[in-house]
Amino acid sequence: VVRRFLVWPSELIWPGILPSIALFRTLHEQSSFNRHFQFFQMTRLNFFIIVAACQTIYYWLPGYIMPILTAFSFICVIKPKNIILSQLTGVNSLGMGSLIIDWNVITSWLLTPIVVPRYALFNMLFGFLIVIWILTPILYYTNIWNSKLFPVANTNLYTLNGVRYNMTAILDKNFRLNKTAYEQYGPIHMTASAALSYGCLFALLTSLVIHTILYHGKDILRHFRMSLFHRDNDIHCKLMAEYPEVPEWWYTILFIISFIAACIVCYLAKFMSWYYLFLVIPIAFIYILPAGIVVANTNQFIDTNILIDFIGGILLLGNPIGFATFKAYDFMTHYQTLNLLLYLKLSHYMKIPPRAMFLTIIIGTIFCSVCSYSIANYLFTTIPNICTNVNQKWSCAQTHYSFSLAILWGAIGPTKIFGKNGLYSSLLWFFLIGGIVPVLFWMATQKYPKIKWFKYVHFPLMCYVAALVPVSVPAGIILSWLIIGFIFNSIIRRWW
Repeated sequence: VVRRFLVWPSELIWPGILPSIALFRTLHEQSSFNRHFQFFQMTRLNFFIIVAACQTIYYWLPGYIMPILTAFSFICVIKPKNIILSQLTGVNSLGMGSLIIDWNVITSWLLTPIVVPRYALFNMLFGFLIVIWILTPILYYTNIWNSKLFPVANTNLYTLNGVRYNMTAILDKNFRLNKTAYEQYGPIHMTASAALSYGCLFALLTSLVIHTILYHGKDILRHFRMSLFHRDNDIHCKLMAEYPEVPEWWYTILFIISFIAACIVCYLAKFMSWYYLFLVIPIAFIYILPAGIVVANTNQFIDTNILIDFIGGILLLGNPIGFATFKAYDFMTHYQTLNLLLYLKLSHYMKIPPRAMFLTIIIGTIFCSVCSYSIANYLFTTIPNICTNVNQKWSCAQTHYSFSLAILWGAIGPTKIFGKNGLYSSLLWFFLIGGIVPVLFWMATQKYPKIKWFKYVHFPLMCYVAALVPVSVPAGIILSWLIIGFIFNSIIRRWW
């Protein structure tokens, strides 16, 4: 359904697939650079081989020879015992002056910064500076929410005494909330940066919808009335129109089969009542179009899971396993749909017949699913103490964090944390902020059309990058990621 909005329009570039297309052309074409440099001229393939060799050699530096260079804070080294300096400059803290030179670490979450448009980088930089380097220190050092009892930035949950919150202490043997134990143990507290991260996610939900309506509403209506055959002004659509398109009933049958399979799994596993799927799947599709437009323009896969956190936390209160299942179906539906659209755009650029691409994706998905399950099952049956504190090599940090989220939202529930009497109830105002700010900038764009930078303001991107710290990415990584993005988009691009 959304192909006409996210795949066919030529203005939606999907920059994330451009490196893959360049690689395919390099491997299959023998051509020299269009621009002749003063000192050398070589084919694309030779240039690729040289860069690949240099990258392989370079990786040995942070990977094996000097692992300390993976994440390095040169300011923090000046006075390593100074707590305030460590809080401000540490890689895993606020990241002021931190430097990351390991490419795998830099691109671990935000993917490559090379293809991100410059206006998106400026928006992300502005959001990062305002929230992480200005608001977070203010909240922390003024002791809002008793923040000084905890670290300035991490994802751990704490008691009022500053001790790590023991999740298992408030659960019964069936992993459900023990209300008596919870009342005795006390409410959950989080760091200042983690609290602001939730606030930014709240603002992201409303701002993403408002921004899409205001800035892309007319285009969406226009594309709704157009088919692939009516886009003669686009050479890609004109060429792809020669191939038979995948009928929508193919997608419908695939969806029905997948939905029935999901219902059967939920019914047999008893993690979650199967009829909740009739709610979670439509919710996942609500943000496909707004999030897809952002991905197609900036290569940033925006996370909108916070909506499902609220809904799942209310419907499945006291059942963290059911909540985790509820959230998993929402996340995977949303994320895999965007991935499918990305592959369809790749076939659009490469002139791959749509039906061939559809079958390839189906076969590849089945194969990868079997392999992933087999490998995971093998690891859990052969590695002792996997995903426990005993085995530090296989600690499964992301799994532990997901478990903490399941307890936070599924067992304790959003009302105890963000409700009327909750410690972090004031963060709900971010929903209103997210709805107002895009309107203000859109009105400014209409009133002052000569001020060109107004139309490039993207408030959802600002909220998105600020929400990543510390939940997904340390501040030091984002800073290095932005620096590399500006180098390639402002310096190397002009020189190239």
